[in-house]
Amino acid sequence: MTVQPHPPELLAAWLRPFLADLTRPTWRNALILIAGAVLAPGRRTVAATLRVTGLGQAPTFTNYHRVLNRNRWSGRAAARRLLRLLLAAFVPKGPVVIGIDETIERRWGPTIRARGIYRDPVRSSRGHFVKASGLRWLSVMLLAPIPWAGRVWALPFLTALAPSERFAHSRGCRHKKLTDRARQLLLLVARWLPERRLIAVADSSYAAIELLAAVCRRLTMITRLRLDARLLDPPSPRRPGTRGRPRVLGARQPTLAERLADPGTRWRRVTVAGWYGRTERRIEFVSGTALWHHPGKRVPIRWLLVRDVAGEFEPQGFLCTDPDANPLDVLRWFVRRWSVEVTFAEVRRHLGVETQRQWSDLAIARTTPALLGLFSLVTLWAGATRGGVRPRSAAWYPKPRPTFSDALAAVRYRLWTSTTFTTSRSRGEVTEIPRAKLEQLVLAACYPA
Repeated sequence: MTVQPHPPELLAAWLRPFLADLTRPTWRNALILIAGAVLAPGRRTVAATLRVTGLGQAPTFTNYHRVLNRNRWSGRAAARRLLRLLLAAFVPKGPVVIGIDETIERRWGPTIRARGIYRDPVRSSRGHFVKASGLRWLSVMLLAPIPWAGRVWALPFLTALAPSERFAHSRGCRHKKLTDRARQLLLLVARWLPERRLIAVADSSYAAIELLAAVCRRLTMITRLRLDARLLDPPSPRRPGTRGRPRVLGARQPTLAERLADPGTRWRRVTVAGWYGRTERRIEFVSGTALWHHPGKRVPIRWLLVRDVAGEFEPQGFLCTDPDANPLDVLRWFVRRWSVEVTFAEVRRHLGVETQRQWSDLAIARTTPALLGLFSLVTLWAGATRGGVRPRSAAWYPKPRPTFSDALAAVRYRLWTSTTFTTSRSRGEVTEIPRAKLEQLVLAACYPA
């Protein structure tokens, strides 16, 4: 029997904006892979996607592998189209807030040449250092409020591999630091959105003055600031007739640590909503402007010093490369960064990141960014499903808001009930299943991760 795959029409309609980047054969095979990645429970290998779509016995299975390891298509162009779709759906106007962070995909194997040994941020703590062998990915995500979820989600749209230093030496090329790759990605996004105000939030790994100086003219950067950072006043106006080189720095300001210890510091008390997953948090802060200086480089910033009224966390410093920014807006934008860690956890739990088994360099460079982008696509599609996204609750577990598992289940349910993955028909007995039992089976197939 000849197997003839029929891609689901609904999924084809959802993915039509990406059609321009693919040839017709690649488009058809990519639809099958994406449908399988959405529907497959557990691993997201090519074999698993083919089995769940009814193509486990397809003799042309190598064509589906070629989509990842050989066929010509641009991941950068797909990322740009995905960003446009997300902005149209969730941030049609106003500032665009993005987050940038790295994650480790734990992988082993002698053929994975870009593999390195890194600090595992999930398993490590201040007093406990854990190493992990794998691939390091740098991801840029849109931090946008999702109406049906009632909170901010981090939606990946651009992800790049940040190989180890050993990999660069083996190829005889210069090793790019993480901040260098972050600079390239941020400037690329700024080039895609010349008409929008762009705000990027990041953790202390990206609080490098070289990075801030390189991007501050194209976008606003918000990150942490060390309490002992060297802050100075802008230079005083030059008097007429003065000779010599003009001054570039003014008087030195107290450090944030000195302001924290000074009893004369005037604190302002406010309530910030959504503070790292909480509903609200009472804090005190003080803010000002300065030049953050390092020999040879200086960046004008707005600094913030924050302390908790309840004393549950240590005082923290923040900076914003827009000195005119509202301090409360800076805090509200920065606390959105918490959703980045949630997304990394969700793609591991529900989309099978770290379970794929590609070995070629090109397939590795494409698969993980595709799975991260699938997180954003599922979020986008879930809002368009009939009936919307409803949290799966129980008598012992009242769930007030939907999470990504509910969004994935809504998309799976729409695909299972509206389309079938058929091959050429063969004669056989037809078994009738009661509707209630069929509904129970479909729901069971929708929710497993």
